[in-house]
Amino acid sequence: MADRKLDDIDRRILAALQADGRMTAQQLADRVGLSPSPCARRVRLLEEAGVVKGYVAVIDQAKVGLPISVFASVKLERQREDDLDRFSQAVARWPEVVDCYLMTGQRDYLLRIVVSDLESYERFIKDKLTRLDGVASIESSFALGQVKRSHALPILQPSYKRTD
Repeated sequence: MADRKLDDIDRRILAALQADGRMTAQQLADRVGLSPSPCARRVRLLEEAGVVKGYVAVIDQAKVGLPISVFASVKLERQREDDLDRFSQAVARWPEVVDCYLMTGQRDYLLRIVVSDLESYERFIKDKLTRLDGVASIESSFALGQVKRSHALPILQPSYKRTD
């Protein structure tokens, strides 16, 4: 599977799983137009190839007492490989950081940090982020509201790759 492209059925399976990862094998097979056995085999191959990385429950962050999302832009003093690795390893250990991207442009990283209140964010900044060697600056932006959040990739959308 790693060296072959996804076909239309694979894409339909992935789209269906993104919409409802808890559906039964029979429901999935019905939705994509296969019998259960070949459908289950395709799902297993997608999992083994790492295309399907896992299954999760999507939690409402406000309903579990974590209503605040902060986007922090972080600039490092140096962008050497060991500095980038050290930062990435630290961020991976911090549960408050739910998303982290290595960026181009003025900042090195963009983090989405989820906390219960402003005091929790202040503690995170003071106790964790500013204590990490190599952090030159941090700019925080607080989300006022969420307009869109999706966990689904546009699997069934047309490809935008060049064909020439």
